[in-house]
Amino acid sequence: MATTSDIRNGLCIRYNNDIYKIVEFLHVKPGKGPAFVRTKLKSVTNGKTIDNTFPAGRKIDDVRVETHKFQFLYHDGEFYHFMNEQDYSQIRLLEAALDNPGLMKEGEIVTIIINSEDNMPLSVEMPASVILEVTHTEPGVKGNTATNATKPATVETGAIVNVPLFINEGDKIKIETTKGSYQERIKE
Repeated sequence: MATTSDIRNGLCIRYNNDIYKIVEFLHVKPGKGPAFVRTKLKSVTNGKTIDNTFPAGRKIDDVRVETHKFQFLYHDGEFYHFMNEQDYSQIRLLEAALDNPGLMKEGEIVTIIINSEDNMPLSVEMPASVILEVTHTEPGVKGNTATNATKPATVETGAIVNVPLFINEGDKIKIETTKGSYQERIKE
């Protein structure tokens, strides 16, 4: 058993007969009244996100987990297939277990969180950022350069990301995986 002071991003807890992963949290100490922890929880079984507030000091039922490095192999429409880097065993996961599957290209190394009690995969953590090539984007229009002007661009995995006007087809860009947002252009 843990308490609300042990809450951190990525912690898996048992709540309302389901297992949730903490996506965001904020400790709040109002000037009047008791402190509390505001959290955003993502179900590892169905992918739904809920907001919840825990009173400070409340006991929470944490789930013991192990993390393993897996390589993303391919996806066949419904399932995403991964291979363990240690023993080369393969597992498949539903799209709900992944945070941002559109940014994952074949061969990408990810961390999969596995429940220690029943060896069931709970969720997939991608690297903080990925580098992908732009396969399609409209050319930027001259004179359309107001501050922070962006345009949609399709990257090699099929995901659509808003990028600055100077990005062209064939450019490699760095994308933050948590928000799916453009960070910078990569120069070769």
